[in-house]
Amino acid sequence: MMDETSDEPPTSAVFLDNCHFSQVIFNNVEKFYVPGGDVTCHYTLTQNIIPRGKDWVGIFRVGWKTTREYYTFMWAPVPSDTHGDSSVQQQIQFKAYYLPKDDEYYQFCYVDQDGVVRGASVPFQFRAETEDDILVVTTQGEVEELELQNKTLCQENEELKASCARLQKQNLGLQEELQKTQELQNSLESLRSKTETLELELNSLRKENKHLKELDDCREAELSQLKEQVQNVTSEKEHLEARLKTTMDQLQQQNQDLMQELEEQKRLFQILQAKKNETDEENQKLKEENDELLRHLTQAEEVSSFPGVSQAPIPVPEAGGLLFGNPYCAAGANLRAGAGDEASLRKCPICNDVFPEEIETTQYEAHVQNHLLECPLCQESFENSDKQVFDDHILCHRLEEA
Repeated sequence: MMDETSDEPPTSAVFLDNCHFSQVIFNNVEKFYVPGGDVTCHYTLTQNIIPRGKDWVGIFRVGWKTTREYYTFMWAPVPSDTHGDSSVQQQIQFKAYYLPKDDEYYQFCYVDQDGVVRGASVPFQFRAETEDDILVVTTQGEVEELELQNKTLCQENEELKASCARLQKQNLGLQEELQKTQELQNSLESLRSKTETLELELNSLRKENKHLKELDDCREAELSQLKEQVQNVTSEKEHLEARLKTTMDQLQQQNQDLMQELEEQKRLFQILQAKKNETDEENQKLKEENDELLRHLTQAEEVSSFPGVSQAPIPVPEAGGLLFGNPYCAAGANLRAGAGDEASLRKCPICNDVFPEEIETTQYEAHVQNHLLECPLCQESFENSDKQVFDDHILCHRLEEA
């Protein structure tokens, strides 16, 4: 069949019996054409044929069997008006270079793009003109024989036309059946394609369904796990709320106790501070008395160092007149010795440690502060021994902020 992308003309293995020679009529065909010159082929397109772009006109050697046996060809031009009801005159020129060089008989054939012959010319030759061709003398017998042959050829031509009509009709039927078969084949191919597409979609849906089931199972497991976590969190929250309530009640009670203890410590500190002030005043008086005694003792030693000076006893103050007793009551006592240790006026209210008078107040307060834990948020103080109470107090602040 035809090949539209090839440079070769479309041919077929259709035999002469299946051709339609009457649809294209070749006109003015010479008996012979002189070699070395171009040949113009004239033909008529009847209303029984619709010309197409791949139709062609070929030169065939007489006796050909299929359209593949062409010697040379030219593409048939498509007329501008292809839908008219009248015949159309066309012509094609074959260049001398491509024409046969022998003296065999040839003929023009019009072949459509399906490779079917639609018309054929009378035979002709490619040879030089001779005098015998100019004047031909025939006898009466030859004339009668030619007329008989002509009559026989006409009869055969009529039979061929009838046979051609039958074959054309049969061909139309076969073409209709072929078209139906082709349509059925196309429908079958379409159904197969659709079936394959549906099978692919079905497999895809099955895979997607399986994936969705797996996701559903995973989500159910996650949901069950989340429910369990919610229950655990709820239980833990209730436990923490109960613990917080208990802890807050204990902070509040301990806070009251600590406030009372702090007030007591403040009162004790005030008392100790007052005693310290009194002691400082008494110490100052004792220092002044000691200085006076030392001054008198120094004068007495200076007097006793002179000759003739009697050693008179030094008057000693009464014991009841001094807070720490008489510093000169012991015989041979060292007068330059100290007056004795002072009574402690500072005592830690937490560890009961006693501090001397010389210690600075800031040092005493730092010692007491070391025994306490101070909240950085509300500056409330707790003893080191109450570390758990202090931690619960901090936790309460964090819960309030949350």
